[in-house]
Amino acid sequence: MITNDQELAVTQQRVGQFQDLLLQLRQHESPENYVLMASAYLLDIDKMNEEIRSYLAHPPTPQTPAVH
Repeated sequence: MITNDQELAVTQQRVGQFQDLLLQLRQHESPENYVLMASAYLLDIDKMNEEIRSYLAHPPTPQTPAVH
């Protein structure tokens, strides 16, 4: 669960890294291997995106100050 803007930034960075990795796998793996390898990464991306969405859906609180 993301609790502050710093954790949000790290999670967004991880999503980007996983997406970049998937793009590389698409170029270098057979379709069969890609499907086997990509599924775990895609599940992780979905989970992280849901955490990002949940965090952004709530206004900042004293424990999670907004960063300007």
